[in-house]
Amino acid sequence: MPTSQLPSISSVPALSTVDRAAILDTLFEPSAALHTLSVELLQTDSFGSYNDLIKAVGNQLTKLLESASTSDTEWLDTILGAHPRLGAKKVESAQSQAEQAQLNTGGEDEAAELRRLNEEYETKFPGLIYVVFVNGRSRPVIMENICARIARGDMNAERTEGIKAMCDIAADRAAKLQQS
Repeated sequence: MPTSQLPSISSVPALSTVDRAAILDTLFEPSAALHTLSVELLQTDSFGSYNDLIKAVGNQLTKLLESASTSDTEWLDTILGAHPRLGAKKVESAQSQAEQAQLNTGGEDEAAELRRLNEEYETKFPGLIYVVFVNGRSRPVIMENICARIARGDMNAERTEGIKAMCDIAADRAAKLQQS
């Protein structure tokens, strides 16, 4: 399945496991843990739209968050950690590269500060990567957000924000890929 477009939503349940995994990779980020969680959902459920599919995956992620099981929490953290670090020089997915392009503008001082904030975030929230729907916001605005989230210091709130950001990013990607 080419990543420059998405198949019709009605065809998703009939696709191969590999193609359903590729849809998840395109909308979210490549993640074996997400494949394990959601590939079957894309076969067993029918969706009226990609937004419905994304909401269903978001519900699965939220169930992991709400579970009392440590292994479910670790599974969720693995999925959330599939997103690349903001401002990273090497970003695997073409979608993330395009979404983060404006973060690569500005001076080296700002870039160094963003790297430092990523490190501080990852120290404050072990196992998590700062995930945010950039949506055209500038590096200073993103840095304000990461600082506020570090100051809040709430691990479950971070997981909740990560799920919401992943779903917002996926919805934006779906909208763009359906226009092509």
